[in-house]
Amino acid sequence: MSQNKQTSKQINVPDIGDFNEVEVIEVLVKVGDEIQAEDAIISLESEKATIEVPSPEAGTIEAILVKEGDVVSAGSPMIKLKASAPAVESSGAKQEQVKEHKDQAQQLESQKPAPVKTVQPPAPKPSPVPVEIPKRASGKLAHASPSVRKFARELGVEISTVTGTGRKGRITKEDVKQHVKTALQSGGQTVVTSTFDVPPFPAIDFTEFGEVDSQPLSRIQKISGKYLHRNWVRIPHVTQYDEADITELEAFRNENKADAKAQGFSLTPLAFIVKAMAKALKKFPKFNSSLDVDGENLIYKKYFHIGIAVDTPNGLVVPVIRECDKKEVFEIAKEMRDISIKARDGKLAPSDMQGGSMSISSLGGIGGTAFTPIINSPEVAILGVSRSNIKPVWNGAEFEPKLMLPLSLSYDHRVIDGADAARFIVYLSSILSDMKKMLL
Repeated sequence: MSQNKQTSKQINVPDIGDFNEVEVIEVLVKVGDEIQAEDAIISLESEKATIEVPSPEAGTIEAILVKEGDVVSAGSPMIKLKASAPAVESSGAKQEQVKEHKDQAQQLESQKPAPVKTVQPPAPKPSPVPVEIPKRASGKLAHASPSVRKFARELGVEISTVTGTGRKGRITKEDVKQHVKTALQSGGQTVVTSTFDVPPFPAIDFTEFGEVDSQPLSRIQKISGKYLHRNWVRIPHVTQYDEADITELEAFRNENKADAKAQGFSLTPLAFIVKAMAKALKKFPKFNSSLDVDGENLIYKKYFHIGIAVDTPNGLVVPVIRECDKKEVFEIAKEMRDISIKARDGKLAPSDMQGGSMSISSLGGIGGTAFTPIINSPEVAILGVSRSNIKPVWNGAEFEPKLMLPLSLSYDHRVIDGADAARFIVYLSSILSDMKKMLL
């Protein structure tokens, strides 16, 4: 049957196979749009697949009769369309179109390997845009309709790197456009997108609840905060806990701290821990390594430089003491004094904070029993030290009072497994518990 003038007609959901009472996840058009035959109007999502419903003819959209979240079946109204050209459709062609929709639905269902809600049809690999946009690390499928996926492919965008702002985190065309815009504004630098489907932090006006005072973060806090966040998100942290009996170490330290004070520095337990760390790194070289930038190779270091986290008025910095394996405890303690002064005076050079083998974060002077330190990338482990306490320790016959030092070892599980971490911290504890092992 032909149409020789523009007429308004209602377009309904066609028969698309076994899909019944399925949710509308996206409306792909708006009032006033001019569409061609077979242009997608809405996207539907069932428990088995996602499918786009096309218009049977060309025209201008007068009204949209469905919205996101609606549940529709075959025959449900979608849009009102003003036909812009004569349209001829035989009953045989209509049957062929219905068969095509059914075949598409059956194909989507048969290709679905697991209860995944989206199915991405095969497509040729696009030519990349001149902006590096990395793939997300997780294997989770991006939540986007086929038309949005096609749009992303045309722009050379990996859909899984785009953050969706639509309903239930769905990726829209506007999200893809914004993703490319952000990449271009970065000047060709790598755009790192979130790998977690979490909502953004809300903007809250705290003055509604009472008086407030706003203080800007220090320069060090702004810089270190970004790196700490990156390290926490991108490194799989695991923390192993233990205690070291430092009763003998503390007795030795008390015997010699007066000599150190006469030379102008303090002989702290941290100096002994640094020396013990160097010995442990020699025995367990994997802890003295780093992954290369591609994460494909492990680089073993032949030097033993220990980073010491220093709390300054402007934030946390980690200067490095070099060649700790070749230095005596007194030398390490003196150098710790020097770098701490430079850190608190803001006089550390970038080279003073580079090249570390492993870092130590000590809160022993403040308190606490344990914590989870964040790895200082590109290192693969960090040791946290808490305040020592006298505890009763069973010696086989009776309880003895022992000075126990809590240790918290965070490690990169991509490089180090749990057994190696346990061996490392047990060996480190044995060195701290026996002065002969440390001095040999």
